[in-house]
Amino acid sequence: MDPTPPIFSDPRVFPDIASAPEPARVIYSLADRALAAETAQEADAVDGKLRAALDALLAGTGSELAGVLAGAPSVSVARHVWRALDAAWRDATRAPASALEVTVFALPLAIVVGRDGASEGGSLSGVVENAERLAAVLRDHGALSGNTTFALANALVAAETIDIARLPAMLAWCRLPEAHAAGAVLPPRALPPAPMELRAGVEAVHLRFIPGVAIARAGADLTADAGTGKWGVPLTRELTAQLATGGTSVLALPRAPRRPLPAVAEGRAAQRNIAAQIFASNAIRKFRGTVGEPSAVISAHRAHDAPGGGELRLSLSSPFDPRAAEGFRCPLFALDRVHDVVAMLEELLRDCRVMDVRKLDGVHVDRADGATAPLMFKPDAIPDAVKYRVQ
Repeated sequence: MDPTPPIFSDPRVFPDIASAPEPARVIYSLADRALAAETAQEADAVDGKLRAALDALLAGTGSELAGVLAGAPSVSVARHVWRALDAAWRDATRAPASALEVTVFALPLAIVVGRDGASEGGSLSGVVENAERLAAVLRDHGALSGNTTFALANALVAAETIDIARLPAMLAWCRLPEAHAAGAVLPPRALPPAPMELRAGVEAVHLRFIPGVAIARAGADLTADAGTGKWGVPLTRELTAQLATGGTSVLALPRAPRRPLPAVAEGRAAQRNIAAQIFASNAIRKFRGTVGEPSAVISAHRAHDAPGGGELRLSLSSPFDPRAAEGFRCPLFALDRVHDVVAMLEELLRDCRVMDVRKLDGVHVDRADGATAPLMFKPDAIPDAVKYRVQ
């Protein structure tokens, strides 16, 4: 490993704050002021104004709220606004005049699926056969802080179903029936399942969530524990058994039940990290079985089809076979700091005992001139990398 790794530039393209609509500009300005505050008292005062602005958006349709996070002018502002929004949503679900509260949560699942190479493609339905058996595993092993009064949906839903734009609608679910006016129509709670595509001979990692609703005493934080504890292994077994079909391999890896925003953020990171692990283990095994130890290059690239317009790439190659090269496109999500994701890739390579790891500074183009495939670097091409830099 390099003793002095380069500092990676962020390859994403962040919107100009001047182009943001007025409510978003106010929120970004408040976040900046809170981050720059010299005292905790000053930061708390500014954060109070930020929370009030986000509370107003939580009462809206959700699209404006999603636009605020999507248009954040920097990672630091996005992270601060995201934390404030999560706290605002948590407090908005409280029922101060009631002894009981409803908690809406989601169980993130990174589901690794593969199809026998001799089989045709297909899909998994996105519906679990028996959600109550899954709930029983959680109850028996003390998940949700030991709470037993909860129910799980039988649908495996996509991230968009519970992400930021859906927060205002989900707030209505947190109101107990007696809190609604007489004769009011209760909001629907049906969430559409998201099937998972299968391709013959390809192992893929899908991100899905099992939503749930719990009732507990007022003020209880049922999602405080971020670990899977004793229930992780038995829930993995039960989920895998319910989802597996003939000719298909399935491994469902759960994360802890969380409020919607942390569930989506942790789920996306888990999906990416597991996909990187699968890529690295398969590619390295292939190299070692043919030409020997591979070399690795980590680089940052602009890419119009990547979240935020930029991503990291991990390239594996060997000087003994110029045609043998494997590449992984590593997405950067809105809350990601580049150095954290680089550290994840470096740790993965250490765990795989890859000793030759090069890291390129700067940001590079998506594709070389005339190429149709994404640009991946080999160690012997590093001296020429400067001509592919955009910054």
